[in-house]
This record gives sequence, structure tokens and C-alpha cells, in this order.
Amino acid sequence: MFSVTVLYPNTIDSRFDMDYYLNHHTPLVRDRLMPMGLTGVDLKEGIAGGTPGSPQAYTMITQLNFGSMDDLQNAMATHGPELIGDIANFTDVQPQMQISRAV
Repeated sequence: MFSVTVLYPNTIDSRFDMDYYLNHHTPLVRDRLMPMGLTGVDLKEGIAGGTPGSPQAYTMITQLNFGSMDDLQNAMATHGPELIGDIANFTDVQPQMQISRAV
């Protein structure tokens, strides 16, 4: 399995519209990428940091799973610009992205 992990940092003055993300962006991602090999989407909402009372490092961590690297690359090449362009509709932070392989 191959995945794209998208991390949305939590900062003091960051904006993140969870309703838009869950009800518009995530369905858009599924709609565009499932026909291209997306096998699953894992969403993790940050609620706290590693020590009591500390804020979460990330507001949202999303993992998009694919069966092959070719599927991942083709899907992102085809729909990545549209999906990345939608980010400004729900947050003002620059997400961090990483491609990984399950071992």
C-alpha cells in the first residue's frame, strides 16, 4: 500500500473550517480519486498535544491510500491541482505532505 499523508499544522492564528473540510473537500477527494485507485481515506482530527494541556500539533492529519505507486502518481497528476486549489476554501495554513509505503 502507498499513501499520501497530508498534515495541516495548528498555529495560534490558523483558520480551519472543519465543516467545509468534512462535507465538501473530503467528498471531492473521494469523488475524484476513487475511480483512479484510491482505496481509502483515514481522517484524524487533532485534539491535544503529547503533554497535558498542550495544543495539538496538527488540526487534521489525512491519509489517502492507494494500492500502487502508479495509481497514486496518476491520480495526483490528474486531480492534484484541483484538490490543492480547494485548500484555500477551508484553511489558511500550508499543509505538509509526504508519500509513504507500508512496510
